Amino acid sequence: MKTTTLIPCLAAALLCGSLGAYAQAPKSGANLNAPDAPASKPVSNDLLPGEPRHPAAGSYGYDAASGKFKMPEATPDAYGAHPVPGSLPYLDMNTYAKGFKQEAFYPYVAGAGHSWQATFDWQGRRYLYDYEIWQYNVFDITDPHDVKLVGKKNFDIKGGEHQFGPFNVKYNKKLGKMLAVQCYETPRYGTVWNKYTHPEQMKGIRDRKMLRGFRIFEVTGPLFTDWKMLSETSLDPYHPSDTQPQQGSGCQDVPVYNGDQYLFVAGAPDDSFANTEYKTYLFAGGQLAFDVSDPAHPKRLGTWWAPGSRLGEEEEYRKNPRAGNKTSWMGSRMPLFIPKPVEQGGKYGYAAMGGFGFFVIDISDPSHLKQVAHLDMPVSVTGTEGDNIDVTKVETTGMVYYSGYPMSEDCYEPFKDIYAIDVRDPKNPKLVGTLPRPVPDAKAPFTDFCQRRGSFGPKRSGYASIQPGTPSQRYMPYSYYNAGMQMFDLKDPAHPVIAGYFTPKMIGEVPTTDGQTQSIRALPNPVHSIFVEWDRNLVWVFSNHGIYALSSDLLGKPVFGMPN
Repeated sequence: MKTTTLIPCLAAALLCGSLGAYAQAPKSGANLNAPDAPASKPVSNDLLPGEPRHPAAGSYGYDAASGKFKMPEATPDAYGAHPVPGSLPYLDMNTYAKGFKQEAFYPYVAGAGHSWQATFDWQGRRYLYDYEIWQYNVFDITDPHDVKLVGKKNFDIKGGEHQFGPFNVKYNKKLGKMLAVQCYETPRYGTVWNKYTHPEQMKGIRDRKMLRGFRIFEVTGPLFTDWKMLSETSLDPYHPSDTQPQQGSGCQDVPVYNGDQYLFVAGAPDDSFANTEYKTYLFAGGQLAFDVSDPAHPKRLGTWWAPGSRLGEEEEYRKNPRAGNKTSWMGSRMPLFIPKPVEQGGKYGYAAMGGFGFFVIDISDPSHLKQVAHLDMPVSVTGTEGDNIDVTKVETTGMVYYSGYPMSEDCYEPFKDIYAIDVRDPKNPKLVGTLPRPVPDAKAPFTDFCQRRGSFGPKRSGYASIQPGTPSQRYMPYSYYNAGMQMFDLKDPAHPVIAGYFTPKMIGEVPTTDGQTQSIRALPNPVHSIFVEWDRNLVWVFSNHGIYALSSDLLGKPVFGMPN
């Protein structure tokens, strides 16, 4: 167990940010019938000591005889396309569906590679935000067949405007107010390209003037610009919110808040949280709890981190097989996954800590977060190894579902499984299996999703803490990049199956030189997010070309107005 005492920063290395975005849906016109598979970017073989080597030719790829793709055992970071014989030489513009009906499509894109969502009800209408740190779109989705864009904003971050950030909106019954908690994190990409070869780039993160923490707003209407800020809190215990620059990463991803007393966030409070391999990120985040019963004056409570995360803990860190590989993300990417709030008697939260693995945390006293159990997870480099935990079934089945996500294209990395973990005995969690790997529709012109281009693998099942309604205890939809949205049937946890899917068309771009088309390229993250309205039996799918509204008889009759 780690104490909550924080020590001043020494020196560290890394950074964070978001993937490229398109303010409007990308055009696809000339991509349909390119004669040749896109050429990949030249891959540098100048690897640093410890980095995974590029796999030998023939050790991975598509096997025409079996119709299956063998993925590499390990790869270094190598962004860009990596087609092989058998990869489609064009972008597949077909859409495939099983068990799902497309109710509507809206060509709005907040981020072509990543975006967050949030919904809340206001005066009898339901509003949805789709956003990245530099832009948001807000929609009235009361009628899914007639969604209206009611607001949008672009943020001039380079010009000094503070970035937007992932947020959570809940009604606080005690105060009689709708509150929003919004997180702010240093960039993951774009400022530091490689901290090992360009250590001077880290200064840009160290000196960056921004709130590395969270703000709390009173929601006074559908539009963010009307909200009233109640407080801003730095995660850095040594530099308050009005002091710049601050230390640490700031607050990672969507905060966990249920409208009551406690707030849970992830992040590195100071620069001593530095033991991580990832080339562009300087921090190994931990887990923090705050008392926000007075939203104008949040109080810092407990802090927990994975052993080995901090400077001075290198002996513990070196026990990890990933230590020194200059590739793995170590530490948190998201806050604790909490199936039952502390205020309602909840005792456990579950932590996905990247290469540090899976942890069970006792949250019953948020002032003293305690590690109950730890489970090492299989090494899967490159890509993100521990990012998401679906806890929507744990109260009834004792199972949670743990996953990372791919960071390479054309399956140039090990497959990212979704792992089933039995936590019925919280002191002794057991890895009991994996969910099935999706296979293409029989009508598809490919037999393995690795052929379809872009990235293939799971992203997330949405955010249980912000999706309205009661999650199904049988079905779990999951965003799955070029496989679209896949829905798993977990009726028999020992024998999970895929019950349905919605796999939309691919979209790409045509790089040109002097007006001449050189190659096509799929945008790597076709379906990067989903948002489930359990109270309306609707699944919203966010792709790199627009937003799909879906219904399914498997979930029940859809509600096309406000839920009862």
